[in-house]
Amino acid sequence: MLDELHSGRVAVIGDVMVDRYITGSVSRISPEAPVPVLLHGDVRIVAGGAANVAANAAALGADVTLIGYVGADTEADELRSALGSHPAIDLGYLVIDAARPTVTKTRVMSGRQQIVRIDAESPGAPGAEAEAALIASGKRAIAGADVVVLSDYAKGVLSDSVVTALIAEAQLRGVPVIVDPKRRTFEAYRGATIVTPNRKELFEATGLADDTDDQAVRAAAEAGRQFGGDVLVTRAEKGMTLWRQDGSVTHVAAEAREVFDVSGAGDTVVAALAVALAVGQPLEASVITANAAAAIAVSKLGTAVVTRAELTAALDRASHAEDHAGALVALEDAAKIVARWQARGSRVVFTNGCFDLLHPGHIALIEAAAREGDRLVVGLNTDASVQRLKGPTRPLQDEQARARVMGALRAVDLVVLFGEDTPLETIQALKPDVLVKGADYREDQVVGADFVKAHGGRLVLANIIPGRSTSALVAAARS
Repeated sequence: MLDELHSGRVAVIGDVMVDRYITGSVSRISPEAPVPVLLHGDVRIVAGGAANVAANAAALGADVTLIGYVGADTEADELRSALGSHPAIDLGYLVIDAARPTVTKTRVMSGRQQIVRIDAESPGAPGAEAEAALIASGKRAIAGADVVVLSDYAKGVLSDSVVTALIAEAQLRGVPVIVDPKRRTFEAYRGATIVTPNRKELFEATGLADDTDDQAVRAAAEAGRQFGGDVLVTRAEKGMTLWRQDGSVTHVAAEAREVFDVSGAGDTVVAALAVALAVGQPLEASVITANAAAAIAVSKLGTAVVTRAELTAALDRASHAEDHAGALVALEDAAKIVARWQARGSRVVFTNGCFDLLHPGHIALIEAAAREGDRLVVGLNTDASVQRLKGPTRPLQDEQARARVMGALRAVDLVVLFGEDTPLETIQALKPDVLVKGADYREDQVVGADFVKAHGGRLVLANIIPGRSTSALVAAARS
């Protein structure tokens, strides 16, 4: 799916904003009033609101059209400059309303601590001419989109008439609509495909708590009845709950991350959800993608963009549990998995052995091998291969048992079996970046070393624990 993200087309319509961060340090209180004195350090301008949704969608690889109001002011120029690093965003659909300023949030920060926020916006609704221009721009954008996002920050852009007109246009063209809501109830979004409230927004719309999974399902169902679509509730540390009109429910656990700032995290969720849906991914799979993106967003300070590379790495880590689970796979499948890891920039390490009775010497070798790269594949001799090497009384554990024990080690990502006397064919199939053997071998004795080095890899001879072996354990037991 990640390889296909560049082919998605997303129209983002809503409250476009500028997020300005004034940063510095505080070391004293003003003598004029009981307020901190900030020693000015820097000013940073980033896209906010619907513009942040657009920036995140573009960073994930989608082509994006951004529709909203900007003023005829320097803040609008700052917004265009901030979005200049995303050439995939088409800014030609923005509507200039000279009667209203570009919505701007200025945050004054000392380190990671926000001291005050200053908002600049117009309290009045846009004029009829500006609203008509916005609807026209929105309809043109929807005509070329795979997914539409309505990013509602209650700043006057998505009025009832605008929402009704744009959802009707999307329905006419068969384009799904995602709504990030800011209304007391969701009736105005009738016809949308899915609404993505956070816990506070869900409670305000339904009056129902979502402290437990069951409560979240009941509240989401009530919200869904209000507008007739699916509901994805973002529940902070409790993860996400997807409720669908057919009654199916999916709970996705939150990823464990150190949370620095939740600003813009909802924008990231909506953007990732939209991009995944735009390339034809099922809704449940798209929610998992959005959950991974949210975990990255909250680990950053301030309104931030999650890149495709970051999301790729996060999803790769998330899939680690599936790959790890002691995964014993056929060599052909292992080669495909290794190639995928390497395509994403991971260094793949290979080591091998009989590993009959696992002992500290084995663990030391496995841990040393794991430190040499990002992924570790362990090759295990089959039972027939062990018998040829060790004699008819070995192995003590069959190959399935040995593979299960080896795969349960935290450092091991994949296990493969080989029936030959050496792992050369396995190494040639996997093409690892690093080959690891114990230091009791000389370099010229390591099978496959020449092949790995010829392909740009390297050989590592890891220190071993003297006197540790399965044969010694067997002899001690028999004595």
